[in-house]
Amino acid sequence: MSGILDGKRILITGVLMESSIAFHAAKLAQEQGAEVILTAFPRPTLTERIAKKLPKPAKVIELDVTNQEHLDRLAGLVKDELGSLDGVVHSIGFAPQDALGGNFLNTPFESVATAMHVSAFSLKSLTMACRPLMSSGAAVVGLTFDAQFAWPQYDWMGPAKAALEATSRYLARDLGKEGIRCNLVSAGPIGSMAAKSIPGFSDLADVWNTRSPLEWNMADPDPAGRAIVALLSDWFPKTTGEIVHVDGGVHMMGA
Repeated sequence: MSGILDGKRILITGVLMESSIAFHAAKLAQEQGAEVILTAFPRPTLTERIAKKLPKPAKVIELDVTNQEHLDRLAGLVKDELGSLDGVVHSIGFAPQDALGGNFLNTPFESVATAMHVSAFSLKSLTMACRPLMSSGAAVVGLTFDAQFAWPQYDWMGPAKAALEATSRYLARDLGKEGIRCNLVSAGPIGSMAAKSIPGFSDLADVWNTRSPLEWNMADPDPAGRAIVALLSDWFPKTTGEIVHVDGGVHMMGA
């Protein structure tokens, strides 16, 4: 039985740990028939070690999304490896420590600018870097954390995710005429490396213990990975600018 990504070539960022959503997206994509290439920063060797746990080998390219030289060379490196691209997964987010953990009112602009550049503007940068390799039917999928609300300890990553969500909509608008879709998966909290970098993350995650209609397991990134793979596939041919929630239903709960 063929997989839903048979013959597709996918670039995936953000594979840092076996517990990360990006790792599970890469694993599922390969299981569903895709060829996968990974990017990593600042430690490509770490991603290379984790990549050995995937079902098939995957090349790792160093990519700092704030470095224009890295972005400029990306298409050439990917073309040499895969020829073209049918999908891109943006799983990149970072904020300095003084932009997190209850320090919202005191965070300097320099730290906010870093969070916005890495976590939001990079969706546009990465997509444009890969654009020469994509044609009609290609899909860009990013990861967000529901930016409708002010979450405990999340601070400036909240506005950064709001900017990411807006960026996705504008990319969907401008790339639609080329047949390229851009969507986001809004996942509930997962015990990933990104989560561990947030001071007081347990306070944020505790929301799911009391508000999630479906039982939420922070140690299970598989549901979010499945949503990413589904959006990369041809099963959502006319869906773009969308945010698919994989959060146990917390996003729709009232008080």
